[in-house]
Amino acid sequence: MKVYSTHFILKGKSDYKDLAPVFPDILKMFLEEIGQTPEEEEILQMLIELNMIDLERNRKPEGYNRKGKVRLVFPMDRKEFYIKTYTKSTDMSHIADNISNMLTAAGISFTVKQNDNIEFD
Repeated sequence: MKVYSTHFILKGKSDYKDLAPVFPDILKMFLEEIGQTPEEEEILQMLIELNMIDLERNRKPEGYNRKGKVRLVFPMDRKEFYIKTYTKSTDMSHIADNISNMLTAAGISFTVKQNDNIEFD
């Protein structure tokens, strides 16, 4: 199975804790763009809070891996996060641009890497 992804790799002294101030906006925008904003505000706040606890402690958060056409993933072994989809027809460029703009505005040092054809068994 092919995975199409855009990676946001934290550089230099930037770390998970630096994502905390901007993460709620990233997650809200992400969920709106993929059409998975929870109907109940309490569920959205719970998703944000669970991730914020880890970010504020400078730990890898869960991200958003629920069923959907696009997912927000924080890998275990790298100081980065990425958005991924299993269908090439899903255009993630708008989401990636928005995330890049938010990270830049927050003063987070990062690079973006497109990885559009990873194969998984």
